[in-house]
Amino acid sequence: MDKIFDVAVIIGSLRKDSINRKAANALAELAPAALKLSIVEIGHLPIYNQDVDENPPAAWAQFRARISIADAILFVTPEHNRSVPAALKNAIDIGSRPYGHSAWSGKPGAVVSASPGGIGGFGANHHLRQSLVFLNIPAMAQPEAYLGGADKLFDAQGKLVNDGTRKFLQDFMQAFGAWVAANRRA
Repeated sequence: MDKIFDVAVIIGSLRKDSINRKAANALAELAPAALKLSIVEIGHLPIYNQDVDENPPAAWAQFRARISIADAILFVTPEHNRSVPAALKNAIDIGSRPYGHSAWSGKPGAVVSASPGGIGGFGANHHLRQSLVFLNIPAMAQPEAYLGGADKLFDAQGKLVNDGTRKFLQDFMQAFGAWVAANRRA
């Protein structure tokens, strides 16, 4: 039997009608059978504060535990001011602490950014990749995924309607599946 990989999907947008949530759902539909994607919510996480690391809020402990058991991480994010949204940065900080006990370490990952703008969240995508180096998340380098004009890629029900984008994302997920299999911790 082939291994099924548990992929934690972290969406940087908290918006109810988020383009990035639609993209994450499309990625889950297009993923190869070896990848089981599940969205890990981050909007409820209290702001990280090192002073409470010895007695962390339950939401932090649950988030860290969920990330710890994942085989891989897929980040799907918009761009806020040429960087990642505050909620995503907060989740990264929570998962990386206490120092020396990062839940992220060694898990293969990938980044998809989506935006109504023409450059598809390029700044956020690359800013996030800088953090992934420190977090010891081997991030898939190719193919890169920047979804520009993403507000036009989905119908009113949130379904992907652009065939070119569908093919691109399916190829991206095939590459990610191979990346996870080659880079997972034993």
